[in-house]
Amino acid sequence: MESVIYLLIAIIFLVTYQGFRDTAFREKYIFDVDHILIHKEYYRVFTSAFLHGDWYHLIFNMLALSSFGEFVLLVYGIKNFILIYLISLIGGGLLSLYFHRNYGDYRALGASGAISGIVFSTILISPTSEVSLLFIPYGFPAWAFGLAFVAYTVWGIKKGSDNIGHDAHLGGAISGMVTTIVIDPELLSTNYWIFVLLMAPCLIFLIFVYRNPEYLLIESTSLKPFINTGKRVFEPQKSPEDELNDLLDKISSQGIDSLTAWERKKLEELSGKELK
Repeated sequence: MESVIYLLIAIIFLVTYQGFRDTAFREKYIFDVDHILIHKEYYRVFTSAFLHGDWYHLIFNMLALSSFGEFVLLVYGIKNFILIYLISLIGGGLLSLYFHRNYGDYRALGASGAISGIVFSTILISPTSEVSLLFIPYGFPAWAFGLAFVAYTVWGIKKGSDNIGHDAHLGGAISGMVTTIVIDPELLSTNYWIFVLLMAPCLIFLIFVYRNPEYLLIESTSLKPFINTGKRVFEPQKSPEDELNDLLDKISSQGIDSLTAWERKKLEELSGKELK
């Protein structure tokens, strides 16, 4: 059964590598609010999870997928593992789209929304097991790790300046827990406490944001409009010449109408010409 995870990792590696090599390919499949909402390119919610910002981002995500995915696969089998992964992927993308619906230049990539769903499925199944992190020799109870992750994610969404897709993490975690309960309803009787402990702050935060949308607007302007990762570690700073070449490559492959408002402004700055 572990071969399923290795196959998934191999697919993500291949797609990500193609994105590293081909700017036009990445531009076509990256999560882009303008293209999703205006041009109805809904497939980007799905395809962006197979792209990554750099090798560190990719390898970190794949290690997490391998570490937690094997347990979920062992407990629920191939079909349910894939179901949890895909629903978490879509749930993370949709929550990110909702939070950034008024920011047309927001763009993101990475698989960590889906992986968050796998992680929280694991925590829900075995809340008292021990979770250890890379480079940290100590383990933590899974339930404590989950609670700390939710708190950090909510804080990160509000801060909005570290180029990590915290909203996708939150959406993936919620989707993963809900899907796990649908697959295995008995968990509500055996591990109800951890479901309530983790889901309650998530729902309270979502209700608060829904009723007070201005909460996200206060610091959202600090979001950089290029690529948010964590879903998503940022790609290195490019020279003006490289930025201009990337924009021209996109125009050549997709047409000038494919440029976002931020990209058009950037092109004007780099070329010194006003776009009509």
